Amino acid sequence: MSLEQQGTSQSPAILFVTLGCAKNEVDTDRMRSLLLRAGYSETADADAADAVIVNTCSFLASATSESIERTLELAEANTEGVRERPIVMCGCVPSRYGDDLPAELPEVAAFVRADAEDGIVSVMDGVLGRKSVVPAAEGAAAGPLAAPLRTVEGASAYVKISDGCDRFCSFCAIPYIRGRYASRPYAEIEGEVRALAEQGVREFVLIGQDTGIWGRDLGEGDTLASLLTRLAQVVRPYGAWLRVLYLQPEGMTDELVAAIRDTPEVLPYIDIPIQHCNARVLKSMNRSGSAEEFSELFARLRAEIPGMVLRTTGLVGFPGETEEEYEELLDFIQAEEFDYTSVFSYSPEEGTRGAEMDGQIDDDVKLERAQGLIDVAEELGFSATAKHVGEVVDVIIDGIDTDGDAPELIGHTWFQAPDCDGAVHIAEGEASVGDVVRVRLTESFCYELEGEIVDPGDEEA
Repeated sequence: MSLEQQGTSQSPAILFVTLGCAKNEVDTDRMRSLLLRAGYSETADADAADAVIVNTCSFLASATSESIERTLELAEANTEGVRERPIVMCGCVPSRYGDDLPAELPEVAAFVRADAEDGIVSVMDGVLGRKSVVPAAEGAAAGPLAAPLRTVEGASAYVKISDGCDRFCSFCAIPYIRGRYASRPYAEIEGEVRALAEQGVREFVLIGQDTGIWGRDLGEGDTLASLLTRLAQVVRPYGAWLRVLYLQPEGMTDELVAAIRDTPEVLPYIDIPIQHCNARVLKSMNRSGSAEEFSELFARLRAEIPGMVLRTTGLVGFPGETEEEYEELLDFIQAEEFDYTSVFSYSPEEGTRGAEMDGQIDDDVKLERAQGLIDVAEELGFSATAKHVGEVVDVIIDGIDTDGDAPELIGHTWFQAPDCDGAVHIAEGEASVGDVVRVRLTESFCYELEGEIVDPGDEEA
C-alpha cells in the first residue's frame, strides 16, 4: 500500500509520526499493520490525513519535550487548517505520565500506553466514529499479526525480541515506562521473520532493552544463542543476515559467543553498551563490571571472533563522577579502540534514583566531558572505517539520493548497523532499494565510505 494513499470516508488516512529509537519504529509498524489490515490507509501528507498518531519517546527529558512539542505543532497546524485532524498520542510519554496528560494536553484526542497499542484499531474507531471489521489472519495463535505487513521499504527490518527491563539502572526510566522484562516467544518471532523474508527483507536487526537475556522467562533451553541458531535456519534460504543490538556484558556467554562465531548468518557485530568503566561509577549506576573485567571480555571476544566489529556506549557526567574517573573512561575507550561509540551526557530523569543523588554535575561540565569523549570516539571511528577501504563486500541498498548532479545509491554493509554507523555511497551503477550488491570500497570520509559495484568475477582484479 502506498504511503501516499489518501483516505476516503470508507478508508480514513492516518499520518504516523515516530519519535525515538528503533524499538518505537517497530511499535509504530505494528500499529500500522493493524490499522491497514482493518481498512485504514496511510498518508505522508498532513493535509491529507484524517487523523495523526504520534508514537512518543520519553527515555530522556529532552525526548519527552520533543514529543510534546511535536504534538503541539501538529495541534497548531490543525487549528490553522480547514478541517480537524484528531491526534492520538502513543508510547512512552503516555506510559510514563498517564493520568496527568488529559488535563495537560487537551489538544490530544486519546492517549495509548505502550502496553495497550495492540488496541489501536478500537481507539482510532472511537476517535473517528467508525466500526472496523478486522479480517482473520492465518495462525490464530499469533493474532492479527500472524502475517506482518511490510510497510517500510528496503531490505532491513527491526525485529523486537523482548520488551521491558529488569535492570533498574539508576539513570534510566525504561523499567518504569515499559515494565518488567518479557521475552517474545520464539514461535512469534520466527513467524514474523519468515513472513518478512518472503517479502524481501535480507537483514534482521534483533532489538530489545537487554537482548542477551532473551528466553530466561520462557522454557528451558531458550537462550539468545538458541534463538540465533534457529533463526539462522529460517533465513538461510534467503541469503539474509542476522544482527543483534543492545547486548550487556553479562550476557556474553560462551554459548552466545560460539553462536555468533559459528553461524554464518549472524554478523560478527557486537554491540555492548558499557556506559562507563570505573567500578565505583558503575556501582552507583546500579551496574556491574570494571575496566579490568571489560578488557578481559573484549580480549576474549576478539580472540574468539576474529575481525569482529565492536560498538559501545559511554555515559559521562553521572552524579559524583570525578575528573579522574572521566579521564579513566577516555583512556579506556582509547585503549580498546572501539569501532563505534555512542556518547551521552547524563540527564537526571524524574523518578530515577540518579536524579535524587548528591553530586549532580553542572551542565557545562557534562557538555565539556561529552565533547571530549566524542572527539576520542570519532578519531577511533574514522580510523576503523578507513581500514575497510579496498575490501569487496555485500552492500544492502537503502535508498537513492537524487539531490546531486547525478543519482547516487546509498547503502550499508555488514559492519554498519542501519541508521547509525554511516553508509556506503555508490556513484555509478544500477540497483533498486532492497537489492544486495557486491561493492569494492574505494574511499572513506569520517564514517562514510565510497564504493563501486563489481561483478563477482572481477573481485580479484
